[in-house]
Amino acid sequence: MSKKILAESYDFTADDRRFMQMAIDLSVANIDTGGGPFGAVVVRDGKVIATGANRVVPNNDPTAHAEVSAIRAACSALGTFQLDGCTVYSSCEPCPMCLSALYWAGVERIYYGNTKADAKDISFDDSFIYDQLDLDYDQRSIECHHIMHDEALVAFRKWEEKEDKVRY
Repeated sequence: MSKKILAESYDFTADDRRFMQMAIDLSVANIDTGGGPFGAVVVRDGKVIATGANRVVPNNDPTAHAEVSAIRAACSALGTFQLDGCTVYSSCEPCPMCLSALYWAGVERIYYGNTKADAKDISFDDSFIYDQLDLDYDQRSIECHHIMHDEALVAFRKWEEKEDKVRY
């Protein structure tokens, strides 16, 4: 099980600080181009693979968070959907969507600057998402309806039988 490592108990390297500063610099510069105050850097073997900044408003894309943008760019640069051996430096603790994407991408570790409490203080509050996930479907603020289950299972059965599938 993963645990949060407090800054006071961890020996950060000069490279850790350099890559984190890059993420912070991206977050600051992104504000001037209409984006949100978030930046991320993907690193493997001491080399920057890709960067990303929050482009939700300029791109009209609610998924264009810094970490997701950086993941997309890194996967494209590496020609893979997995970021094994990669470290992500984010100017802020990842939101639920970004954290999920980082897990799906298989990154090795995450460093972050601002906390989710800091983000909440400037009206980037994700706590409602965590709260919604704990609710039963019929209590969530977005209606969820289970429909055509047998028909939908056709694709899952086909996938299960596919011999040359790439698991992820």
